[in-house]
Amino acid sequence: MNGCRNSWNLLDKKNVEKERTKGDVHRMNTAFSLTALAREDLQGMVPYDAPYYPDVIKLDANENPYGFPPEVLVQIFREVGSGDLSRYPDAAAVELRKSLSDYISVRPENIMVGNGSDELILNLMLSFGTGAKFAVATPTFSMYGVHGRIASSAMHEVQRLDDFRIDADGLISATSKPDVKIIVITSPNSPTGNASEPGEIEKILKKANAIVVVDEAYNEFGGESCVPLLDSYANLVILRTFSKAFGMAGLRVGYLLANTPVINELLKVKQPYNLNVFSQAAASLVMRNRPHFLERIKKILQEREKLYWELSQIPGVKPYPTQANFIMFRTALPAARIYNGLLERGVLIRNVEGPLLPGCLRVSVGTAEENEIFIEKLKGIILSS
Repeated sequence: MNGCRNSWNLLDKKNVEKERTKGDVHRMNTAFSLTALAREDLQGMVPYDAPYYPDVIKLDANENPYGFPPEVLVQIFREVGSGDLSRYPDAAAVELRKSLSDYISVRPENIMVGNGSDELILNLMLSFGTGAKFAVATPTFSMYGVHGRIASSAMHEVQRLDDFRIDADGLISATSKPDVKIIVITSPNSPTGNASEPGEIEKILKKANAIVVVDEAYNEFGGESCVPLLDSYANLVILRTFSKAFGMAGLRVGYLLANTPVINELLKVKQPYNLNVFSQAAASLVMRNRPHFLERIKKILQEREKLYWELSQIPGVKPYPTQANFIMFRTALPAARIYNGLLERGVLIRNVEGPLLPGCLRVSVGTAEENEIFIEKLKGIILSS
């Protein structure tokens, strides 16, 4: 009897669901067209996708390979109480900006923090690039183009020279057009690894009627900073991050240095509570515990030199000089073959091949053990071909 009752109940539920679905179809707004409402300029845009591969050695994203210092993590959990999590964070991130001021010798009022550098790049595009153009020294980090497009700004590429140095004259020439309002230079550059001389950037700052953004995400690993130029040039903006040298990629903390008038324009588009309580506390404590991280940076630099030498000893492999925590290299084999071959062997790197970088790949500097495995697997692919 119970079986019959259960069967009838199941049948009733199916009928009710069928009628409900039929009703939804009748209630559907036939005037609605998503295609007609969506932005036409984004129709062909492919959403950014970072593939996730479990159980591989991750040498693709230029992350710090060493675990976050446990003693600093304990301090963070002591700092953040349950009451903090139920309240909105400090919108101005006062304590974090004070900590950064001590680190880089820039006044707190000239520092703005963000949910990773990505948010700050988008804010720059929204403040100065919407309806205009921005010039980028390419090849470089792809997200400038993505955020520019989201902000309805058109990208003007100024190709780097054969040795990947920036074409300063080309960038200055680009800003002779009134619709080019931003110049973006990454130093050290990703994926090529080379840094730009401050003198080259100062030449642009003197002549360009544009905001000059220098992305120094990898500055702790090499290259000369443009921070000393901030007091002299009102059009200079510098981007920095906690994701690389300070091992906080998972907490998304970036910061920006600029003169007060530029900061004031950026505050108009900034989200009010853009950086959460936990990330603010963590970044502040990282600044107070810098020696722990400086030791890790030293290890990365030592491993970088060793990895570069080992790559240069493999027949047919050409590594490029670098001042970052990664190395770009080229082999005689197709880049996709190297990338897929390494992935099959449990090592993930980045395929950066393109018209300006034929056959090129990029590997992050890992731990000594990770680097040894990468070299061993790479040799296996090349020597068996």
